[in-house]
Amino acid sequence: MTLADLQAAGFDISTRNHAQAILMRDFPEALDELCEALTAISATDIELIQGGGGESPPTQRLRRKLSEAGWGKRTIVVRKIVDDIETAAMTHEIDHVRTSDLGSIALEIEWNNKDPFFDRDLENFQRLHHDGAISVGVIVTRGRSLHNELQQIVQEFAMRRDIDSFAGLEPFGVAPTTRQRRMIEQAEAPFAEAWAKVFVGDKFGQATTHWTKLEQRLQRGVGNPCPLLLIGIPATSIKQETP
Repeated sequence: MTLADLQAAGFDISTRNHAQAILMRDFPEALDELCEALTAISATDIELIQGGGGESPPTQRLRRKLSEAGWGKRTIVVRKIVDDIETAAMTHEIDHVRTSDLGSIALEIEWNNKDPFFDRDLENFQRLHHDGAISVGVIVTRGRSLHNELQQIVQEFAMRRDIDSFAGLEPFGVAPTTRQRRMIEQAEAPFAEAWAKVFVGDKFGQATTHWTKLEQRLQRGVGNPCPLLLIGIPATSIKQETP
């Protein structure tokens, strides 16, 4: 399986600094593992609604798939030695690292974090590549189509279940805050539409990690000159759960 296959399946794909050539030539097995894991990723609309603290179900499934394929968590320590004396040390914890005889690939999943996490990841990749610790850095995040269609997905979830009041949300463990209730009540729109807009705006807002925010970092050159592979998960990965 290739990156072209992922694109055909709706994934956003962007590469920088010859990352694709490096992966295809030096890490074909790892690239195939990554593509296989990504095409298997899925979540239901109800999982998006119910997700609370901790990692989301799609992130958990992707982590499990990658770990099973040998993409394990790794702590990389870079030390500076002068005349046999350590003068500085920097520790980098990477969620998924795939190592071969030719080098290492570092991967971070940013499903729904605050968008400055992109800066952290890209700057870590830059330093690790400079120090020869990794060959390629990979970031997986919400793709453009998924981010843009989240409100529609949530609204359709409510409409299929005839949710037209706060009481209708209770069976799904959704309890809007006082502020959210006020915004929904004041909206000049049907309940499902008003709730979906407030819910998505608060949980998956513009200041979270998604494709457009990642592109903005790339345009500014954050992470250069590390070879980078950026992957956006598409809206088609979210399935409707039948009531």
